[in-house]
Amino acid sequence: MFDFIPVEFYTAIQYNILLLVLLIIIAHSWVYDVRDQQSLQFFQILGISLTVFMILYMGQRQINYRFGDTVNYNKVYKVMQSGESFKIEKDYFFNYMMLYFSQVMSISGFLQLCSVLYILPCYLFSRKYFGNYWFFAMFMFMASFSFWAYGVNGVRNGLGTSFFLLALVFYQRKWLMYALFMVSYFMHASLIIPIAAFVVSGLYKNPKAYLAIWFLAIPLSLAGGSAWAGFFSSLGFAEDRTQGYLTGGEKYDSSFSQTGFRWDFLLYSASAVFAGWYFIFKKKITDKFYIHLFGTYCIANAFWILVITAAFSNRFAYLSWFLMPAVIAYPMFRYKVWENQYKIFAIVLLLYFMFTYLMNVIL
Repeated sequence: MFDFIPVEFYTAIQYNILLLVLLIIIAHSWVYDVRDQQSLQFFQILGISLTVFMILYMGQRQINYRFGDTVNYNKVYKVMQSGESFKIEKDYFFNYMMLYFSQVMSISGFLQLCSVLYILPCYLFSRKYFGNYWFFAMFMFMASFSFWAYGVNGVRNGLGTSFFLLALVFYQRKWLMYALFMVSYFMHASLIIPIAAFVVSGLYKNPKAYLAIWFLAIPLSLAGGSAWAGFFSSLGFAEDRTQGYLTGGEKYDSSFSQTGFRWDFLLYSASAVFAGWYFIFKKKITDKFYIHLFGTYCIANAFWILVITAAFSNRFAYLSWFLMPAVIAYPMFRYKVWENQYKIFAIVLLLYFMFTYLMNVIL
């Protein structure tokens, strides 16, 4: 569908489209009231249009090394289509899904299906918790630093996080929520980290403890360095390729532009921690779901901080980063926090997206 677009410009184009939409949001925030019925209708149309476009644009990408593991998924898919023996030992839901669909559709169709399964849960989560203002949450998901990467490169990981979000849609129906958590785990085993963080933060509902865990992880990581990666690997925490992310060393360096302690990514992560602290402790928001969400983010992100020096630690960072839009935006559209709240959100959104744009387009 989009083969006419040169592959070298393909990713940058979607970031520039998001930039254009951001400018529309900012301009609108300074002229109109977001609660106005015409404004809501405008953003309903814009939101549906952008969501459908992203599903198609991501799903109809070419099979090219510029989209990371897309090439490797294509190779495996061809093996499955050929009928050769293929042993499945992990990530059962994803791999059996791939095995089944390899017999009924092309790789292009399968990648399109993955795009639907990746983006649709973000839409459902946004509709559930943001109501008429769902577009702003949805845009924040799409504007996130790693959203595109985990739709075209780390596809299994991305699908796992999306099914985690889908599980949260059914927060009041525990049996269904935990069933979907299991699906997310069998999409990608690394989802055990946010699942465990969710369980822990649900058992011990003290946001001060979540903050303490997050802040404590920083000196522990600085003191322990790569020892933490080795420690978690020795416990059998990760297997096969995931274990390689922790201990693989230089052979993965080309896939991650810089190893070592990533202060830039730590500051990026800290923005959600600051938001949670501000809304819970300064604005006295006592929403049980939000506090649970904040605890899940802090604990999962603390794990990444401990292994931050490992090559490919960005794979572990995304296990908390995918929750950032919800942690930052949820109180702004559920509660009256400030005067001129829409204008302030537009500024927050600008800062949030500019990190994405800076890291993925400019640098």
